Order: sequence, then C-alpha cells, then structure tokens
Amino acid sequence: MNSGTIEEEEVSTISIFLFILAGLAEIGGGYLIWQWLREGRPLSFGIIGGVILFLYGVLATFQSFSSFGRVYAAYGGIFIFLSVLWGWGVDHKTPDLYDWIGAGICLVGVAVMLFAPRH
Repeated sequence: MNSGTIEEEEVSTISIFLFILAGLAEIGGGYLIWQWLREGRPLSFGIIGGVILFLYGVLATFQSFSSFGRVYAAYGGIFIFLSVLWGWGVDHKTPDLYDWIGAGICLVGVAVMLFAPRH
C-alpha cells in the first residue's frame, strides 16, 4: 500500500516547485537583509527580509519527504544553483566556468538524493 510520501513515489512537480520557491525566499530574504546591513538600505528592507526568511522556513514544511535532513540537504544544492543565478540576474555578476561546474555538481548531488531508488 502506498503511504503517499514522495520517497515511495516519484518526485512531483509540486515538490520541485516548493524547492525553487523556498530557495528564492531564502536568497531573497537574505539579500534584503544584506542590503539593509551592508548597503545602508532602510530598516524596512531588513524587516521584509526577515519575514521572507520566516516564510522560507514554513515553505520547507510543505515537502512530503519524511526526512528533515534530506529535505534541507536538497535545498542546499538547489540554493547554491539559484544563488549563482541570482548573482548573475540581480547583482549582475557573471558566473565563471567554475561557478557553473560547482553549481552543476551540487545539482547532481541533489538528483542522487531525490531520485535514488530506496527500499
């Protein structure tokens, strides 16, 4: 009988969407706090960033994986890839070959954790 966890099914589109959404919330919230503390932006940047970081923590709980560690490890790999894209798109810092290779290695690690057959 199927208990409905993703480990027993294939990784769903909703799960991938949650990984991306949570990654963007973590990066976006952290970026706003960075802007407030390092770039002299108003306190409102820090407050909004803190709220977004709180939402990131909540989003992670919507994953169907039973293992907290596996969920956060997978987020870590996706976070690295999204951070490279964020730096390129928002900060206008072009990633070099080694940024892409490193981010790709992280995504391979995520794929191994999420798609490996488990018994």
